[in-house]
Amino acid sequence: MKLSTKGRYGVRAMFDLALYGGENTVSLKTVAQREQISEKYLEHLFASLRKAGLITSVRGAQGGYRLALPPEEITLGDIVRVLEGPVAPTECVIKGNETKKCDRASQCIMRHVWARIRDEIDATLDSITLAEIVEEQKKLIEQGYMYYI
Repeated sequence: MKLSTKGRYGVRAMFDLALYGGENTVSLKTVAQREQISEKYLEHLFASLRKAGLITSVRGAQGGYRLALPPEEITLGDIVRVLEGPVAPTECVIKGNETKKCDRASQCIMRHVWARIRDEIDATLDSITLAEIVEEQKKLIEQGYMYYI
């Protein structure tokens, strides 16, 4: 399975809000510049993320975007499913798509394999929060600035 730019850029933008936002808002332009993502493209991603309740927007001169929930409560799975849709290696194992079974569904062992892969991907994406990624980033930064006397 390969994420599209929507999923990859969306995760990067949400990470940026978690890292730099906190209680403050961050402008779309600032996120776009730091993450090297087109502002227009980011507008579309943020519209979906806002509609899903993952971010909020504030209008005005000091306006911008911020996370709607604490970073400990937002997982990569939340972000990816909003922007990419259901995560599944094949169409026959998309959750909620049981009515679109193929003719071989009852005897297809691969369907069970694909479902296991889907479940593992979901579990992994749901186990990683924005807070964890922020902490990992901070550790990387600290390692880069070690001073020796």
